[in-house]
Amino acid sequence: AGRITLKQTSEEERRAVGGIIGKAFYEETIQFSFQEFEQGLQKTRFAPVNMKAVLEEYFGETLITTQGRKKEAQERRKRFLDRICGYFEENFGREAVALIWLREMISEKKYGYQLLMREYVKDEKQAELLARNVGNAVMKLNELTTMENEYPLAVLAAEITDNPHYFDRGTTAGLLFVHAICSREKMKLPENAHQWRKLLLQVSIVPDNIASMVHGYGLRLLTGQGWHEAYEAFCDRKEPYVITMENMNGVIGARAVGGKVYIVENEMVFSYLIHNLKNSDDTLLCTSGQPRSVAQVLLPFILASGAKAYYNGDIDPDGICIADRLWKKFGDGIHIWRMSPTDYEKSLSKEKIGDIGVAKLANISHPILKQTAECMKERRLAGYQENMLKVLLEDMKK
Repeated sequence: AGRITLKQTSEEERRAVGGIIGKAFYEETIQFSFQEFEQGLQKTRFAPVNMKAVLEEYFGETLITTQGRKKEAQERRKRFLDRICGYFEENFGREAVALIWLREMISEKKYGYQLLMREYVKDEKQAELLARNVGNAVMKLNELTTMENEYPLAVLAAEITDNPHYFDRGTTAGLLFVHAICSREKMKLPENAHQWRKLLLQVSIVPDNIASMVHGYGLRLLTGQGWHEAYEAFCDRKEPYVITMENMNGVIGARAVGGKVYIVENEMVFSYLIHNLKNSDDTLLCTSGQPRSVAQVLLPFILASGAKAYYNGDIDPDGICIADRLWKKFGDGIHIWRMSPTDYEKSLSKEKIGDIGVAKLANISHPILKQTAECMKERRLAGYQENMLKVLLEDMKK
């Protein structure tokens, strides 16, 4: 249906083509339409000529039109999806929750449809196995709702696939599983690790509760049976400790020694402050960068107790964004600590901030952080907590 271009043609080739379509060609590069060429052949002694038959004979294979190829691809894709749906209907019935997910996914082109199709293009058999595994995991969720205890994600993955990391966050299977859960729960996709964890817990699945942790000093944890004895011992001994999501099981409250909680982003800063506080009655937490789920669970308990929380992070684009997000989420219960324009000047390093970093500062909302962000845009240098150690220590001592 299109035009044909031949480059670096010989005089003999130009004569041959010209004789068929009735034109004279003088340049080495010649152009003509397929229609012209076919009509010219019908006027030769070889007429009538079936061009499709000629091309199939020449290339030794059956030609399929673009339209025909699309139709064939659609039929093959339909057979693929029908096989998956048929598997769940045959094994679990027409009302199976996995089958409902698949039907919604196919009809609405959402809930993981694009993801599954991408895998289908790579490897049809592996894509079918992927869909079956995710569907079987969704079916398992129905059983979990009747159980009193939560079910570890790794155990679920190992039970279905023999691979405990199969449904880990960031894997293709893990993402498709989340799509399926969102279809089941009629929810939006989680935007971060905390929302992902919250979604899994909603369906009685426990993700890795050890990786999510916060380092603490002086914070007491309350359970339904009273104060958590292990953390009471740490507080009595004035020693730092670690709180994981696993440790938060049964925790219903928290109380800060001294009525204030100082939160820092950096482990080295945390260690320096504890070492130099000389066994003081202070409460200090370290989030190790972006506050993980355990910190997001702890903060409401801390604020509900009436304690004031003071947050200090690196004065670079990521640090400013983390502080701003915490303030947006928890409001004025979070006091931004030593992250003003003046503090920025004191914390300056020689580390340059690129265009990507500057772009992150566009939507800062906290009044003080907003001013600091403007200074950062001008100076284009990062500020770090390590350059503010003595100032932070003096604040806590006062």
